[in-house]
Amino acid sequence: MTSTLLIEQLLNGLQFGVMLFLMAAGLTLVFGVMGLINLAHGALYMVGAFACATVATATGSFWIGIVASLIAAAFAGTLVEMLVIRRLYKRDHLDQVLATFALILIFSEGTRWVFGSFPLYLNVPEILAGPITLPGGLQYPMYRFALIVIGFLVAIGLYLLISKTRLGVRIRAGESDREMIAALGIDIRMLYTVVFALGAALAGFAGALVGAIQSVQVGMGEPVLILAFVVIVIGGIGSIKGALIGAILVGVVDTMGRFLLPAAFKLFMENSAATSVGSALASMLIYILMAIILVVKPRGLFPANG
Repeated sequence: MTSTLLIEQLLNGLQFGVMLFLMAAGLTLVFGVMGLINLAHGALYMVGAFACATVATATGSFWIGIVASLIAAAFAGTLVEMLVIRRLYKRDHLDQVLATFALILIFSEGTRWVFGSFPLYLNVPEILAGPITLPGGLQYPMYRFALIVIGFLVAIGLYLLISKTRLGVRIRAGESDREMIAALGIDIRMLYTVVFALGAALAGFAGALVGAIQSVQVGMGEPVLILAFVVIVIGGIGSIKGALIGAILVGVVDTMGRFLLPAAFKLFMENSAATSVGSALASMLIYILMAIILVVKPRGLFPANG
């Protein structure tokens, strides 16, 4: 096992982690500010991917597709919040789970009706095609490296938005005491709509970016949604910093586990058995990590309110 291959897998884990962050950041904002369990967040990830694939194919421009993914996901999120989610804020979590699960089915079947069951494919833009040479001579796909950079830039932008702007002050106040900010004359319904649309746009953006390295297909958001919930539990509900650290932990642990565990078991087991056992244990690693962190810090690594 060469050091080059190890570094490449670490970068793959980092890339996976920052894409999870884009998904988890919106989810943790919605959960933290509104107290809403939104299972339909993965559907908005799918909406962004399909919007990007459709517009990029029609226009020949990946970048116009990216803009379309942001607009489509934010618009879909706004409609969902205004038509459905607003009726759930004062309901218990079971009602929220059932209603948003129904939205998953509606989005999935609606997307299948419009686009069919066959996957769509996005081409990596020419400017980001091919490898980039990193220090030490490592050749790494430029598009994946760009995803890492984009993820961190979005994290910085979200940090500045939450900590340095008037909207960020209102979001943080909404996490702490929503009744008080409503009493101060802030339109809490509009704030909730803006936060939900922002979270939806981030999810759609992630779906569009990942769509260029995977297929765009119905149901693509559900597996990512599960991991996003793991991320916000590890990082701390409502915390952007926690979402970033949690996402990187999950991405690196998952990727390195799938890479290292089968190789480790091959030292003392038959190859086929080692691959089977190693892959099974690797799929459990992030949940073991979550359990350990929750034992030590029940509210996650960086809870929003302390």
